[in-house]
Amino acid sequence: MQHPNEKIIEDFYQAFQNGNPKAMNDCYHKDIVFYDPVFGHLKGDRVRAMWYMLLEKGMGELKISFGEIQANDYNGSARWTATYYYGPSKRRVVNEVVGTFYIQNGKILQHTDHFDLWSWSRQALGFRGLFLGWTKSMKLRIQQESSRLLSGYMHKMRSLEEDDL
Repeated sequence: MQHPNEKIIEDFYQAFQNGNPKAMNDCYHKDIVFYDPVFGHLKGDRVRAMWYMLLEKGMGELKISFGEIQANDYNGSARWTATYYYGPSKRRVVNEVVGTFYIQNGKILQHTDHFDLWSWSRQALGFRGLFLGWTKSMKLRIQQESSRLLSGYMHKMRSLEEDDL
């Protein structure tokens, strides 16, 4: 029989696979904390906005597969793969990820995605990623750029909401 926390993780990835950021975010606690090597540490609304931004940028070309879901009363994990095209040059990226979760009261409170940033940067950034993707300075630059893009996306969404009033 499936543990209830396995169902939460499965629901999260099923929504991701279906391109449904609202359903993904419904799996999260209101105080969600997220970390991955590209975005670094995010909290709350920045986490929720990240999924909207990534799915919008994927525009139907993002392919998600997942499996090996495990969970107990507090923790869980899953393996998942994202295949997509990155940046203006449309470089193909296949990112193999292990997601780990801390779950409280039926909601994901902490979500960490573990993957090899050098492998990601070689695919996403090409020559630059091959030679610099393993360095701390490149990791910081990638996180700063991701944060800048996310802040811009959130600002744009707030402006659109204000225009609707």
